[in-house]
Amino acid sequence: MTNTMRLIARTSLLVLTLLAGALTLTWSTAQEDTSEAQVTAQPLEDLDVYRELNLFGEIFDRVREEYVDPPNERELIRAAIQGMLTSLDPHSGYLDPENYADIRQETEGTFGGLGIEVTMEDGIVKVVSPIDETPAARAGILSNDYIIELDGEPVLGLTLDEAVEKMRGEIGTSITLTVVRDGVDQPLTFTLERDVIALRVVRHFVDRDVGVIRLARFTEQAASGLEDSLKAIREELGDNLKGLILDLRNNPGGLVDQAVLVADAFLPQGNVLSTRGRSPLENDRFDASRNQVDDLTEGLPLIVLINGGSASAAEIVAGALQDHRRATLIGTRSFGKGSVQSVISLGSNGAIRLTTSRYYTPSGRSIQASGILPDIEVFEDVPAEFQGRDEIIGEAGLRGQIGGGTEQEATTGSSVYVPADRELDTQLNYALDLLTGVIEDPTFPPDPNAP
Repeated sequence: MTNTMRLIARTSLLVLTLLAGALTLTWSTAQEDTSEAQVTAQPLEDLDVYRELNLFGEIFDRVREEYVDPPNERELIRAAIQGMLTSLDPHSGYLDPENYADIRQETEGTFGGLGIEVTMEDGIVKVVSPIDETPAARAGILSNDYIIELDGEPVLGLTLDEAVEKMRGEIGTSITLTVVRDGVDQPLTFTLERDVIALRVVRHFVDRDVGVIRLARFTEQAASGLEDSLKAIREELGDNLKGLILDLRNNPGGLVDQAVLVADAFLPQGNVLSTRGRSPLENDRFDASRNQVDDLTEGLPLIVLINGGSASAAEIVAGALQDHRRATLIGTRSFGKGSVQSVISLGSNGAIRLTTSRYYTPSGRSIQASGILPDIEVFEDVPAEFQGRDEIIGEAGLRGQIGGGTEQEATTGSSVYVPADRELDTQLNYALDLLTGVIEDPTFPPDPNAP
């Protein structure tokens, strides 16, 4: 891990909870006018800067001496640092050592654990599936097993997150699971040693001779996971493969380099994105080049699914494929986060996440606060209980967003609802119908030679 990591991901203003396939959405109702770009402040003279710092020192001393209870000075200073950074925009901030470790784990896509995909059923942790070649799979944990105890402590009463946190831990340490299995009279006991587990961010399936690839987020596992899925689909269908669907719905983003590699998998050449910042070091250009993955995708019709939860790195990929007319985009308008954050290490003191540049699609678009419009707008049939709660304005609705986009800012919401049942997934089935010739649309397939 380098001292500076380029990260592009949607800030977690939204709370998305998936329960038994249903989507519950909560968001801030404050909608302030962010249509005007922020006015650039004039830099202070050095003497004025020191005067302002003296003011901070004076207030800090007054708090230390006169606050009703003795304050924690370290927490005061870190809160001041956090306030300074969060005043810049919604995506900048201070990461204490614990949060910095979490974000590194999230972007690396690995953690110390057992390798079990789990859910909660009637207050008990239920195994959805053990991940291949992990401690859980090697020990014989099976789908539909119920975990009732962790190190002798009952699971009942814990939340799913609390149970998962107990199963994760330092690599090489052990934990004992007590499991109830259908058809077995007595509970089973497994002692597992935690190992490196890679988060599964890419999944795929085949439907009507079409390969469907779901990319959940852009961790360090994204590009390699995509390549593995492409190989598996090719191996299963061979010459019968009619096309591909890349599902980027509700993908909050991640690492810039992974976005470039994913777009590169479908583009033999050409620009993917460029970045422009205040520092010349932040001005960069990222291009596609011919590689072995192109052999897996060359000549195949491609559809990309997006919605209001497709943000940042997902928008980089969607924008590049749309601008090059390599893919047809189906769904609803994307989130609209057109900035790049650098995570700058502060050693043992954590890190700062600082917005350092805007990014631009190959045609020169900045989608900041506007998002990407699909070529074919298709809406999901939202259940009555979620109607009115399934839409978000996205970046344009965030206080302090940096503006500066080249497109008109969004003023209405875009849905983030995706049904768990594929049969009810209108956007997915529309894409499948296009690829199999059941329906036709003038935007599919896109003409790469169109002006």
